[in-house]
Amino acid sequence: MIAPLGDTALVIRVGTQIDEPTRRGVRATVRALEDARLPGAAEVVPGFTTVTVHYDPARLHMPDDPELTPYDVMRRQVAAVLDGVADGPSDDGNKVEIPVCYGGDFGPDLEHVASHTGLSEAGVIDLHSMAEYRVHLLGFLPGFPYLGGLDPRLATPRRDTPRTAVPAGSVGIGGAQTGVYPLESPGGWQLIGRSPVVLFDPLRWPPTLLAPGDLVHFRAIDRREYDALHRPTT
Repeated sequence: MIAPLGDTALVIRVGTQIDEPTRRGVRATVRALEDARLPGAAEVVPGFTTVTVHYDPARLHMPDDPELTPYDVMRRQVAAVLDGVADGPSDDGNKVEIPVCYGGDFGPDLEHVASHTGLSEAGVIDLHSMAEYRVHLLGFLPGFPYLGGLDPRLATPRRDTPRTAVPAGSVGIGGAQTGVYPLESPGGWQLIGRSPVVLFDPLRWPPTLLAPGDLVHFRAIDRREYDALHRPTT
């Protein structure tokens, strides 16, 4: 389904839920549209279940038909590309291990998550570190990964009152998702640990450690290993 989004964008509905088939469909749609280099297209933005195409009406090749709007023209171009889209492979990303020191000062909400889920703190850590996660998209902050694959038993609502400053590397749970804060920022996810890995560095290429499609596995470490791996950022 294609629908207008304001007067300079349209949104493509790829699926209805956050799952692997929808992720592959989103990824394949983005690739096809970027490869097509449609006249007037400015940016292709993936979401969990949608793809948004921003366009510049002034750059469209408008036919000599006063009944057609810029949206009509862009929609036809996009629809033509989508006719040939096929889902991409499921194993199209890198495998990345992220060490995490759970609990304590690094995971101030671990006790709350355990209480909410009816698990022990050790049980939360085991379930969180045993799963394999797929990076669906990056957003919110540069390099922030929205990960699919959280065990449903760990789902915990966000905090009622967000923190004004969440340290870089913090690993959190927000609803049915988990993720890692790449930079210090405000945030409302339940913090269960922290990683010494730098997820975003503007001086390296690529600047983000993770990319959509990557597979992530969290490895539980102790404070000594965290300190040995930690590289302070300036």
